[in-house]
Amino acid sequence: MTAITLEAGAPFGAAPPSGDAIVTHGLTKRFRGGQVAVDALDLAVPRGSVFGFLGPNGSGKTTTIRMLLGLVAPTEGTYSVLGLPIAHALPLVGALVEGPAFYPYLSGAANLMRFDAADPTADGATAKRRVADALERVGLSAAAGKRYRNYSLGMRQRLAIAAALLGPRELLILDEPTNGLDPQGTREVRTLVKEIAADGTTVFVSSHLLAEIEQMCTHAAIMRTGRLVAQGTIASLSSGLVARVRVETPDVAAAARTLGTLGLADVRAGDGEVTAELGGHAPEKINAALVGDGVAVRGLAVVRPSLEDVFVGLTGEGFDVDG
Repeated sequence: MTAITLEAGAPFGAAPPSGDAIVTHGLTKRFRGGQVAVDALDLAVPRGSVFGFLGPNGSGKTTTIRMLLGLVAPTEGTYSVLGLPIAHALPLVGALVEGPAFYPYLSGAANLMRFDAADPTADGATAKRRVADALERVGLSAAAGKRYRNYSLGMRQRLAIAAALLGPRELLILDEPTNGLDPQGTREVRTLVKEIAADGTTVFVSSHLLAEIEQMCTHAAIMRTGRLVAQGTIASLSSGLVARVRVETPDVAAAARTLGTLGLADVRAGDGEVTAELGGHAPEKINAALVGDGVAVRGLAVVRPSLEDVFVGLTGEGFDVDG
């Protein structure tokens, strides 16, 4: 049996205090039979960030969240939430894990009243005010009396976030909050997450949708088969990859020659386009050189590395970016 590693004098689940909202050291979950769902995770989530926890389905994201919330005991390692053991931090943490569950025949407001009543620390005398405030914060005040079964998917997800915000929260943990939503619902949740973060709440968002994380988050960590492969700001994660220039043209061979003459590296000619590493070259000068050489330029764009490029570069493989 593997022993739990603890800091001297620290209660189980506690890590040394820090300025981060979430800190883990060697956090590991091994199930019976030897399957390792999370393997020696060292994570640091800055306070005030919108932090994307990114990885394919089955990479250990939900298991990590369950450990952070005290729903599953780690096999090894330490962690803290808001600088506290999770038992002390929970009143300051709102969470949505694996989708919302509401009574379909009750209104949004009535559902939230029942959520609030289940909180032993909540003051019943101010329940209606808290519910009204939570509905207003997620933009559902006008639909407060509408039955849940008549809510759109985006409205249902926003109601679930409202349930997580019934009390004052310093940290909001969302597991796949845009999963299954249409584009409109996705935009609604994305906007809401940014607004919540702007109010000072740290938001930890787990997702397998790279494009969503890239649009929504300030920081991210990338998981693969239970292990952390990278973490940092969105900008820093892609800083090691090189931007490329893409030229759309019917004169592919001539464009490739011009880019080579200019000294651009890794020139690649394709069907109706040529790409190359941008390096320190100014796009407008590249365009002027192409036109000067008589190349018909239909379009020229600078392509910045995406999170998908980062993941492929780190692991040599991609994963479902669209759901």
